[in-house]
Amino acid sequence: MSLSRRTFTTLTGAATAALALPHAAEAASGSGSGSGSAAGGITPAAAAKGTAHTVAFDRYSLLVDGQRVPVWSGEMHPFRLPSPSLWRDILEKLAASGYNAVSVYANWSYHSPAPGHYDFTGVRDLGQFLDTAAETGLYVIVRPGPYINGETDAGGYPGWLTATAAKARTDDPVYLRYADEWLTAVNAVIAPRQYTRGGGTVVLYQLENEYASYVGSATGKDYMAHLYAKVRSDGIDIPLFHNDKGRNGDWVPGSFDTGGETGRYLYAFDGYASGNPPDWGYFGTGGATGGSTASPDTPGFLAEFGGGWFDAWGGAGFAGQGYAGAWKARDPAYERRFYLTNLANGIKIHNVYMTFGGTSWGWLPAPVVYTSYDFGAAISEARQLTAKVTPMKQMGSLLASFPDLAVLDRAADTAASSASVRVYHLTDPERGSHLYLLRNDTGADVTCTVPVATAAGTVTVPAASGGLKVGAKDGKLLAANVSLGRRALLYTTAQPMWRASGDARDLAVFTGRPGDPVEVVVLGKDAPTVTVTDGAAASTYDTASGTLRINATLAGLTVVRLDGGGYDTPLVLLLADDDAAATLWPRTTGTGSVLVSGPALVRTAAITGRSVHLTGDTTAATGLKVWSPGVLKAVTWNGLDIPVATTGSGDLSATGQLPGPAAVSLPALTGWRYAAENPESAAAFDDSAWRVADLTSSHSTTAVPAGQPAVLFADDYGFHYGDVWYRAEVADASTAQDIALSYQTGTLGLLMAWWDGRPLGTHRMPVPAKAEVITGTWSDTAAFTVPADLRGSGPHTLAVLVRRMGHEEDGGANDAFKSARGLTAATLDGAPLTWRIQGADGYDAVRGPLNTGGLYGERNGWHLPGFPDRAWSPVTLPHTDTRQGVAWYRTAFTLAVDGATDASIGLAFTDDPARAYRVQIFLNGWNIGQYANDVGPQHTFVLPNGILRTRGANTLALAVLTDGTGPAGPALPALTLLAAARGGTPVETVASPSYRRS
Repeated sequence: MSLSRRTFTTLTGAATAALALPHAAEAASGSGSGSGSAAGGITPAAAAKGTAHTVAFDRYSLLVDGQRVPVWSGEMHPFRLPSPSLWRDILEKLAASGYNAVSVYANWSYHSPAPGHYDFTGVRDLGQFLDTAAETGLYVIVRPGPYINGETDAGGYPGWLTATAAKARTDDPVYLRYADEWLTAVNAVIAPRQYTRGGGTVVLYQLENEYASYVGSATGKDYMAHLYAKVRSDGIDIPLFHNDKGRNGDWVPGSFDTGGETGRYLYAFDGYASGNPPDWGYFGTGGATGGSTASPDTPGFLAEFGGGWFDAWGGAGFAGQGYAGAWKARDPAYERRFYLTNLANGIKIHNVYMTFGGTSWGWLPAPVVYTSYDFGAAISEARQLTAKVTPMKQMGSLLASFPDLAVLDRAADTAASSASVRVYHLTDPERGSHLYLLRNDTGADVTCTVPVATAAGTVTVPAASGGLKVGAKDGKLLAANVSLGRRALLYTTAQPMWRASGDARDLAVFTGRPGDPVEVVVLGKDAPTVTVTDGAAASTYDTASGTLRINATLAGLTVVRLDGGGYDTPLVLLLADDDAAATLWPRTTGTGSVLVSGPALVRTAAITGRSVHLTGDTTAATGLKVWSPGVLKAVTWNGLDIPVATTGSGDLSATGQLPGPAAVSLPALTGWRYAAENPESAAAFDDSAWRVADLTSSHSTTAVPAGQPAVLFADDYGFHYGDVWYRAEVADASTAQDIALSYQTGTLGLLMAWWDGRPLGTHRMPVPAKAEVITGTWSDTAAFTVPADLRGSGPHTLAVLVRRMGHEEDGGANDAFKSARGLTAATLDGAPLTWRIQGADGYDAVRGPLNTGGLYGERNGWHLPGFPDRAWSPVTLPHTDTRQGVAWYRTAFTLAVDGATDASIGLAFTDDPARAYRVQIFLNGWNIGQYANDVGPQHTFVLPNGILRTRGANTLALAVLTDGTGPAGPALPALTLLAAARGGTPVETVASPSYRRS
């Protein structure tokens, strides 16, 4: 094959310019420190406060300051990580793992305990989260509701909204008044942090989430128009969007009034695909229901694509495997096959929901989920990078450093030699680059060849014998006609991952599966000198075409250096299998780029002169190598000078190993104290201060049953979260016999009843079957008989405890979140009763209203540090308790984790599932979550550092609910080390107010 001078110049002559960082402070030729550049990310200079920017879009991509930016985003929720110091940990991990953006919900209920009251302090400091995202170099997509869904209680609506006349998600004036109040408060935090204001990096704002109701009607149009106008009046000037539930073409540009503003609103959609990857763009069915084709003038925008899936109580969705099952269902191969298909279909704003799931602590979870919201995500609930991070880093780094991917059109269809491999062919009309996604949807590995369009004409690749290997249920990306700096890539059968160009050298990284044969063909002027400095590779130079072909089998990291060949500057090629790529960290700074190999994580990089300053984590003793396109002579790691030597490939290699984490010793949990609770069940209990249930109407969507003299729904009396008590006095029970208690709860709710202090029994809602996992509201009637020996003249007392669980979400915009919780009707021999009701007694101003419910111990501070429990009985766990009701167990423990070690610690329960009991877990007063021993599947609970004092004293309190049907009570829980790393981020103690005697 031969190349024209024009073709050769197109691929090589302007290569450096093609590598320009969208927001870099230095030119691509390596000005400043001479350390070179790579595309993508936000440099510290660009994110500096006071520097205004522009944010726009066209049909291809987002345009930031006029530069194309493919958005590779991961979803996380600060409200699911109640330790602000740890937000930086996750955000730094996102930035290091190839993401250039983070998407985040703001949860109305989390910030608003009552109408007119909004709290953005402490664990609710949304401003701190947005500031930290900017500091870590991430763009931000904000999604503040008013409705969010997200498997949160009431879909993010505050509990108090359930008891109002507001018809949610409509143009109802009552609802809009409350929604505007929320938007005013949250937008006051967001507006000054917009990238356009220079105060932060917020670039996109979501108006509503999955609003599939009232589409095309005046109600829906007026509601969306109102939100648009409200947000703009609050000073939000960045592009806005709505997330279409599925691909219905709902709320595309022009479908509602935007006050005459055009070109500032995008269509977005979501999807949680399984089976084989769908085509929601260039290669799909097209039209309004084809995904991105619903809005051809805006970039393909997946506001949510599945990075996992939620799991329900009992774990039916993943056969009891919990989130390990969710992870397996969307594993690294899934990510490559599905996410590359999305990219091939022109998706240029791509958000993975979730990338870090976190914890639905307290009463935050919707009924459809339990405490853990791990989601099977790339970053685990314990904050650990899983193997799913590697494909995300490979793809994100690819998007960031190869601008060829920012503008792609569908090209001529082509086919692989095997019908089992589907080929997607795309081209960059501006640069002439070609990209090919090869996808294998079968259950067996496939070897094939494929014709590739190159600057030298169509070439069947690979040229070497053996073919291309595409793994079972996997995908890989090929590229042709791509700049590598001063030289050009004719084609590669390994996926490009990263490149950088500078004064000293050009660098390029290619990746694939371990054991894959790969072929890289480089254009040049003359035959270069080829040196393989690490691993094994063969090379062949063809004088006629001026091409160098390199063949290797991926095994760890193979490094090939090209010198000469008509160039004064070498090209270093790194061929990394997935295992090597896992610890390969491309980092871009305001003064250059570096590539680091060895550590478990490289958090930050800064270049000053000829020194690079790195921070990060090690999980074991490890080596360190640093490549740079510029000239570097010195390395520091976490503030310490690292002795280095220069190797044959030009990298700096540490002469010793970086140390791993110190050993973490965890104490056994001993010294328990025990107290029986629920005095409310006793006949003599004084309930005179309780609220009389005397309302006769309700705003609930649950009808008040006929014949009931008053509403019994807990929300109507201001009790929105956790357990609720009811007590009724019966004047004469001489002939009393049948008690019927109708009640309504979220998933796994239950009811306990006592007559004159004697247990009548416990009624439980069923564990959901697989077909029921998305059921949010459960109703039933518990029937009991008055004990014969406790009948007669009164007074008598009927006491009822309802574990109400969470509010249903409102995905259908039908006010489902207002479904009643608690008792709905109660009769004694068919006659109604008069009740008093008691739930949570106020709320903790620091921990918030979602932290506690109406248990006696919660109302009296038994869960708090410093509560005087010396009068409680000493007890040894495991402990068997056969009583019906609530009992509390408290202990204290002290940790002394090495200050340089980031230890992720959990609390694990192991017990016979035949023992039926529930546990609310309070750590230093914070409700970490709920354990159901006989239900599962969760048995380990993450204790977030900051709430957990890893170098100090801690208080653990367990509120245990037993039904009295058999031996129950808690096993001995154990502290367990989930992971440890040397490094981490500084952790500030989360305020945890202690008990104060009233």
